[in-house]
Amino acid sequence: FRLALIQLHVSAVKSDNLQRACGLVREASAKGAKLVALPECFNSPYGTQYFREYAEKIPGESTQKLSEVAKECSIYLIGGSIPEEDGGKLYNTCTVFGPDGAMLAKHRKVHLFDINVPGKIQFKESETLSPGNSFSMFDTPYCKVGLGICYDMRFAEMAQIYGQKGCQLLIYPGAFNMTTGPAHWELLQRGRAVDNQLFVATVSPARDEKASYVAWGHSTVVNPWGEVIAKAGAEETVVYTDIDLKKLAEIRQQIPILSQKRCDLYGVEMKK
Repeated sequence: FRLALIQLHVSAVKSDNLQRACGLVREASAKGAKLVALPECFNSPYGTQYFREYAEKIPGESTQKLSEVAKECSIYLIGGSIPEEDGGKLYNTCTVFGPDGAMLAKHRKVHLFDINVPGKIQFKESETLSPGNSFSMFDTPYCKVGLGICYDMRFAEMAQIYGQKGCQLLIYPGAFNMTTGPAHWELLQRGRAVDNQLFVATVSPARDEKASYVAWGHSTVVNPWGEVIAKAGAEETVVYTDIDLKKLAEIRQQIPILSQKRCDLYGVEMKK
């Protein structure tokens, strides 16, 4: 099946972001994509100072648009993420819609991005956001998909549990920055893919040098052998790749790590 990653240029005008995102979703569908993904924070600038201003209820304006375009194109649409307001709290939330426009999953970012690299970058999502508390998976006719958002990708246990639960593709809308992007963006994806013998895709906003938070870009797809099979640069673009699940089955057969794990000695478990 064909996967499309939309590396969107995000502006400060929400209506423009929604309109352009939906236009690119239609374009991807016209080129045969059955599963289309948008980047983290696709409807608003990324930053703690913006989350409250741009936050919406779910369902709300942005998710309504995503539902409509998924149904119109008859595709599975991973709606990147948006700032969500619920009960006075804010979350960084990814919604997924099926070909009938129904919401299939809602993932709230589990691990909040609170980092301090002296002289490079300091950022604290927990100043405004609350963490999600659940794993998020959904089924398609092609395969089962697991979701994470950006910083979630650094936590190998989360990907391992998705693998144990039968996911063959992990999708992470994310916005790594100009410090962590060149260092770890591709490395983490390749690690998650090869450790769990599955496909990993990441979807970043396009780079905007004038933004208060400059995203690395480089939306990527990695196969279960750890090879990068598709990759964007820094600009707005749509990345296409054909996901071959036979390749996944072959790799798992050749190097059967899943059946050779020493579950008598160690284990990673989902607590709730």
